Amino acid sequence: HVQLVESGGGSVQPGGSLRLSCTYSISRYCMGWFRQVPGNTREGVASMSSDGRTTYSNSVTGRFTISEDTARNTLFLNMNNLKPEDSATYYCVAERYGGCKLEPDYRNWGRGTQVTVS
Repeated sequence: HVQLVESGGGSVQPGGSLRLSCTYSISRYCMGWFRQVPGNTREGVASMSSDGRTTYSNSVTGRFTISEDTARNTLFLNMNNLKPEDSATYYCVAERYGGCKLEPDYRNWGRGTQVTVS
């Protein structure tokens, strides 16, 4: 079981930026970020394999960047040009079989951090 702890959420105006962090206990080949608005399904935002391949949802491509600092066991999500529709609880995820797709069947999930853009 991988322990994941997110931080860095908060409130920001449209056009602003935030950086989310996720500290993890053990690295896995696939790690990423999902988000969820109450009443909606979880949406994959970005994923990253340990060999550096990244995948982004169409809604964040060009604005969000996923990265990792393996020395600090930390995964990041840099979010620029934020829009009100980016408001959600963001979850860090780890470990998926069958590739690092943005599908909500990752085995490990953090508790989430709230992002509000208004």
